[in-house]
Formats: sequence, C-alpha cells, structure tokens
Amino acid sequence: MTAEDWSAVARAVHARAVELDLNQKELAEKSGVSLAIVREIQQNRIHRRRNPRTLEALSAALGWHPDHLGALLRGDTPRAAGAPPVGDDPVVAVLNVLVREVRGMRTQLRTISNQLGAGGANARTPPDTD
Repeated sequence: MTAEDWSAVARAVHARAVELDLNQKELAEKSGVSLAIVREIQQNRIHRRRNPRTLEALSAALGWHPDHLGALLRGDTPRAAGAPPVGDDPVVAVLNVLVREVRGMRTQLRTISNQLGAGGANARTPPDTD
C-alpha cells in the first residue's frame, strides 16, 4: 500500500483556497465539511483515515473533480474537473455532490438564521434531516 501524502493535499487545498479567495470558514460552509476538519487538512496537522466524501466535498467546493484530493492523497494524477468518475456510477457521483451542496447551503442558512435570530426571538433554525 502506498503512503498517503497528506502534505500534498494540504498544499493543494491551501493554494486553491488562496486562488479562489476563500477563507477556511467559507470553504467549510461551501463544502459542508466542519471548520475543524478543514483546518486539520489545510494545516496538515492530523493524518488519519477520513471518509472519502470529505475529500470529495472539499474537491467539489474548490471547483475540482470530486476525486482530485483523493488522487493527490494516493500520489495519482488528478482528473480534470468535468471527467467522469472511474469505475463509479456517474449518477451516484453527481448525487453525492448535490447532497454536499445542499448540506453546505443548510449550514449557510443556519448561520444567516442565527444572525437574524440575534435581533428577534421569532427566527427559526432549519432542522437537521440527516
């Protein structure tokens, strides 16, 4: 088994976030990945096995193919953003990206609702449905 290259993942996430002018909080919201996990990955602090969907969500939020960061982690060449997944059902891959996007939007709505709620007692936070 090939060693995982978390430093390559960290460098790529950092460089792309700078290129897109995204801070860690914005990347977390856009990807639906927790801010703590985004920090761990971007700062290359904790190397552990992660759910593949975490790297897929970050890849998609950064405008890359869903397997981009996974490929870097494995030491492979990343695929182009529009390329279909290898060996996977492309419909499932698209649905997974959509699920992550909805989660990211839900997080953003929760943030906005909480900000609005600070000014009034009638604001409601959308419930989690996971």
